[in-house]
Amino acid sequence: MNTLKIAIQKSGRLNEESLQLLKNCGISIDNGKDQLKAFARNFPIEVLYLRNGDIPQYLRDGVVDAAILGENTLIEKGHDLTIVEKLGFSKCKVSIAVPKGMAYSNINDLEGKKIATSYPNTVNQFLEKKDVKAELHIINGSVEIAPNIGLADAIVDIVSSGSTLFKNNLKEVEVLLKSEAVLTISPALTTEKNQILERLQFRIQSVLKARNHKYVLLNAPNDKVAAIIKILPGMKSPTVLPLAEEGWSSIHTVLNKDKFWEVIDELKMNGAEGILVCPIEKMVL
Repeated sequence: MNTLKIAIQKSGRLNEESLQLLKNCGISIDNGKDQLKAFARNFPIEVLYLRNGDIPQYLRDGVVDAAILGENTLIEKGHDLTIVEKLGFSKCKVSIAVPKGMAYSNINDLEGKKIATSYPNTVNQFLEKKDVKAELHIINGSVEIAPNIGLADAIVDIVSSGSTLFKNNLKEVEVLLKSEAVLTISPALTTEKNQILERLQFRIQSVLKARNHKYVLLNAPNDKVAAIIKILPGMKSPTVLPLAEEGWSSIHTVLNKDKFWEVIDELKMNGAEGILVCPIEKMVL
């Protein structure tokens, strides 16, 4: 039987959130301590735990069939690989930061300066577009210390909360790109393994849709139902059920969380009462 080999980062937040996504997809991983690979008990996949920066080459070589990794890594080392799904977690930025005491007005202030980074390709592409020439120092590891020891005038690195920059007396001045976890595939993926991937994607999409929506139940007088239905941007049309109390109905629908509070406010103004909001575990369309 064919097994889809999927790579994820060995450790850290991306590792944890990737495994949580698979768990939410109903996939049980037999995951022992310090294992480099593990099999799923109830789905035909094998998980390989690899260094994030090595994964693009393993995909090209067909050693792994798919991977969950940071979009920033793909841009730096795997721009030729195909993203099949953006996953919405492990969000971050790749940014330029300079010492807080440095006067900075725009990117031209870095002309002729030294920049420390683990993302030379990304930085070079950005500087070329801005017609700025700078000297890059490639560092694999903590680059935040570089300005403090005189190695560089600025750095380019991943920024999540900004706390690491703050601790190292640095300030963010430019955002090169925004990144999140993505699902990407090997160009050598076979037809049989692609069928497994499609099954996995279906589960992932169901989980991601559920995260972005809320299930809403509300009560309303019958003479307000038509107006309330016009407000609801539901999947198709809301479910309307009569209540035991004559002249009242219960309306059930699904709302996108991005517009949730706007819609709730409008519903209240149009006579909705007893509004109940529930999380959705899976959303299969």
